Amino acid sequence: MARRNRDDDLLLEEDELTAAFLGDDSALPMETPQPANTPVADDDWDEDDSVPGQLAVDVYETREKLVVKARTAGVNKNELDVSISDNQLTVRGTLSSGSEDGVENYFLQECYWGEFSRTIALPVPVKEEEIEAVLKDGVLTISFGKVQQDTVKKIQVL
Repeated sequence: MARRNRDDDLLLEEDELTAAFLGDDSALPMETPQPANTPVADDDWDEDDSVPGQLAVDVYETREKLVVKARTAGVNKNELDVSISDNQLTVRGTLSSGSEDGVENYFLQECYWGEFSRTIALPVPVKEEEIEAVLKDGVLTISFGKVQQDTVKKIQVL
């Protein structure tokens, strides 16, 4: 269950967007600090369980392989769905927060819990029969054999 503050949905003005991109905090609007022990009222939060979270990935290549890595700590490998179709990789799963029995009020909730999904158009052709997916220490690593293409192909003009 992910929660968002309604104020986060406001669009940034052009100067604020530029400042955020360049890391210049002086042009950003000042936030009013809240005391650390201020409870968060449920009225201040939106719950949107219909939109799955998006998985952050790294995609890189070696001489022989294309590699996709994603942090999936807390996900059981039996709860991961990894598929490829039309040179697009899709990774789906569920992050479980464990038991929340007895929780009366959240003071801060930044961790995403729930379903996630990510589809990536692979940047190079891969051999779909040469795919290896390994989940180790909370990192999902998917390796593809690359299709070797001629670097230069001479085309005869008719």
